[in-house]
Amino acid sequence: MGELNIPTHSNEVKASIPSPHILLVSLNRPKALNAMSSTMSADMKRLLDWFEGEPELWVVVLTGEGRLFCAGADLIEWNKQQQGGDTSDQGRVAANRYGFGSVSRRESTKPIIAAVHGGAYGGGLEMVVNSDLVIASEDAKFGFPEVTRGVIAIQGAIPRITQICGHQKASELLLTGKIIGAVEARDRFGFVNAVVPNSTTAVAEAIKLAQQITANSPDAVQSTKHALVLSQRLSHSETVSQHVWSHVTERVYNGQNIKEGLKAFAEKRRPIWTNPSKL
Repeated sequence: MGELNIPTHSNEVKASIPSPHILLVSLNRPKALNAMSSTMSADMKRLLDWFEGEPELWVVVLTGEGRLFCAGADLIEWNKQQQGGDTSDQGRVAANRYGFGSVSRRESTKPIIAAVHGGAYGGGLEMVVNSDLVIASEDAKFGFPEVTRGVIAIQGAIPRITQICGHQKASELLLTGKIIGAVEARDRFGFVNAVVPNSTTAVAEAIKLAQQITANSPDAVQSTKHALVLSQRLSHSETVSQHVWSHVTERVYNGQNIKEGLKAFAEKRRPIWTNPSKL
């Protein structure tokens, strides 16, 4: 794996490559509980757009510095906009293709893993429920408190949490603004995969999970992720049809990794994967 030049970004986000093919992105406004500012949002889009187009990167892990994963939107910044007469929020939401933090509506073909500690509230939870896998520390709390502040969880969370846990449980979270713990998020609401002791182990377990994914063919993983995304909005037959004929699946059958995987099986050895071609 060659040297990758991580795009320039502000100190409101940290980015590193802790293991081959894995990008680790940390929200870095700990004093503000990692509330999403306009600067942080721009940084996230720049980094994730780069991640999407970089063949050497196969999985991204998201986490936060300090006490919380993400407290949601920067309400101080938002209040100044509102009090100053800026009422263009609907237009901004509609134009924001990738949603909150450039994650909550992103339909990536690459896996996204969230390592959550302390809390994920509002937009922070919107990012979490659109992640593919979620590792949470025992102290993690989750909630959509938007209605308690007169705003809406409008960046993609409503359809996603409804798909995950059903109408009634989604309503319980969205209409009351209640806060739940990590175990309840895993066992009752179903959007947490595993609960671990603390923030350090959450990131370590997320990276370990990412390494399990990168041990597989990146072509096959990305085609499978594409089908998972399609299944969120299409019928069973439409998902199968669009998946079969998609460019990301065509790349699997015309690429080198399928040949390598089958050859390695026949030769009883571990396959040596190569970076997939750009779509």
